[in-house]
Amino acid sequence: MKTATYFDLEQTQVCIPNPSKLLEFDPIKFADSFDRKPFLITHWLSEHPLFDLDRLLKLAQSLPENHIEYNAGNLPVNQDLKLTPRNGLSAEETIRRIRDCKSWMVLKWVETDPAYRALLDQCMSEIRPHSEPIRPGMKQAQGFIFITSPNSVTPYHIDHEHNFLLQIRGNKKIRLFDGRDESILSHQELEHFYGARSRNLVLKPENAERCWKYELEPGLGLHFPVTYPHWVENCNDVSISFSITFRTPDLERRRAVYIFNHHLRKWGVSPTPYGGRPSRDDWKYVAYRAANKVRGLFRRGDA
Repeated sequence: MKTATYFDLEQTQVCIPNPSKLLEFDPIKFADSFDRKPFLITHWLSEHPLFDLDRLLKLAQSLPENHIEYNAGNLPVNQDLKLTPRNGLSAEETIRRIRDCKSWMVLKWVETDPAYRALLDQCMSEIRPHSEPIRPGMKQAQGFIFITSPNSVTPYHIDHEHNFLLQIRGNKKIRLFDGRDESILSHQELEHFYGARSRNLVLKPENAERCWKYELEPGLGLHFPVTYPHWVENCNDVSISFSITFRTPDLERRRAVYIFNHHLRKWGVSPTPYGGRPSRDDWKYVAYRAANKVRGLFRRGDA
C-alpha cells in the first residue's frame, strides 16, 4: 500500500499517495492497445487541490475567453454543434452553480497556468517512455478540465489528439466506438471533421450498442484512441475530469491528407481514402504543406 506524502507544487501543498508517480498502468496492456483500443489506467489525482471547485473558479477567471466553452448540459446524444443551447449564465456563475444549473463546461489549454503545466508535464513524462516506441515524437501536450452537472450529456463526437481522460470527481458513463470500422465512422465523415472543423457526428440507431462501455469513478482513467467516436453521460453528482492530450507527427500527416481529400471532394473528385495508397498520401501531404506555405507568403504580403 502506498503511503501519503506531501510535496510542493508551485507553492501549493499537495498530498498524493505516491509523489514519484501520478499514473499507474500495465506496460504490456499499453504496448498492445495504445492508439488501437481503449484501456483503463489508474491515477493519484482525485484529492489534488488543483481540482477543487474554488481553485477551478480562480483558473477560469484567469483564462482568456476563448479558453472556456460551456453550454446547457441536458442535450441529446446527436446534437448539432452550431445549435447547442447556452445556459444563460456567465462562466463564473456556471462553476458556482454547477450542481444545479444543468451545464457542461470545459476549461481549455489549462497548461497556460504554471501549476497545471507542471502537473501536465509530470503526467506526460510518465506516458512518453511507453508511447514513443508506438507513436514517436510527442508534442503539443495540452490539458482540458471538464466540469459538468449531474446527468449532463456530452454528445457523440470525435477528437484529433491522443487522449487519456482522468476522472477526478463523480462518476460518468462512456460509450466508445471503434473508429477503425468504416460502418461506424466513414472516410467522408473524417474528411468533414478535419476539413470543416466540426467535431459532432450523428450516431446511427443501428450502431448505438456497438461500443465499449465504461463507468469511470475517481481514480480511474481511460485511453481514447484518436478519432474514436464517443459520447458521455454523467451520473448523479458533479463531475470533474482532467483530459491530458498530445499529438505526434503521424497525426499531422493524417490530418493533412484528410483535409486535402475534403477539398478534392468539394471539387467533385472522389479521392482515394487515407491509407488506401500510401504513395498518394505522400504527395497529398507534400501538396498540402506547399499550399500552406504559399498562403502564408500571401498573408505576409498583405500585412
